[in-house]
Amino acid sequence: MLTRAAIDRVVTAALEEDAPWGDLTSETLIPADATARAELIAREIGVFSGAAVFRAAFTLTDPTIDVDIRVADGAEFVPGEVLAVVTGPARAVLTAERIGLNFVQRMSGIATLTSRYVAAVAHTGARIVDTRKTTPGLRAIERQAVRDGGGHNHRFSLSDAVMAKDNHLAVLAASGLPLTQALESAIARLPHTTHVEVEVDRLDQIDAVLAAGVDTIMLDNFSLDDLRAGVEKIAGSVVVEASGGVTLDTVRAIAETGVDVISVGALTHSAPSLDLGLDIRIRTT
Repeated sequence: MLTRAAIDRVVTAALEEDAPWGDLTSETLIPADATARAELIAREIGVFSGAAVFRAAFTLTDPTIDVDIRVADGAEFVPGEVLAVVTGPARAVLTAERIGLNFVQRMSGIATLTSRYVAAVAHTGARIVDTRKTTPGLRAIERQAVRDGGGHNHRFSLSDAVMAKDNHLAVLAASGLPLTQALESAIARLPHTTHVEVEVDRLDQIDAVLAAGVDTIMLDNFSLDDLRAGVEKIAGSVVVEASGGVTLDTVRAIAETGVDVISVGALTHSAPSLDLGLDIRIRTT
């Protein structure tokens, strides 16, 4: 999902935003022949994510910059650990430093938060997944960070699967057809390879949705007792997803109800950036 083309597109846009006509400060103050060595240092415990994006921030600024990544995506690190070393022309290193840091701090923050959710449900069969609540334009990198944290991805975009939520069901109801028949009619127009998920917010909706032959049922904002009842009613016939206001304090109990998937918007919309620093030493001749 996170292709080189996607990385280049996102990083190029960020560099153009940050230095549209060059880095005036570095070009004014730093000698053209000066070189720099910069160490990416962890200042707190976390899970690393964003190696390729961090590297691209520097190499797209100047291809002669060398970026030595010292830890793998998905690896845990501790304060004081050197995560990467950057060497090259000082002006270019200084120009790229903030963009490189912004991406790796953001991605490592998402990976770290995701890893905590994954750890909380590790004793169950539940899978932690993200949602489309991502930063516009940055979905591919944020979802890579979720995977680096041990989580999984939901559908990437509106084009990837059918997911009927409450507003969609309201439109179907306006057709006058019973819910099962309306869903069956819609599914009949789809290729056989298309995954179909339907959201319900009441237990009494489950039977009609099951009868339509969907692939996944999302139990949205259900109580723990209703989640257990929903899992029992569905009885393994389709994938069961729990969603709605999931937090680190609640995710363990939700997983223990027996659901297959727990979608967590907070993985991307509420993850804090991790505290990482780039310590730079400049050499002049």
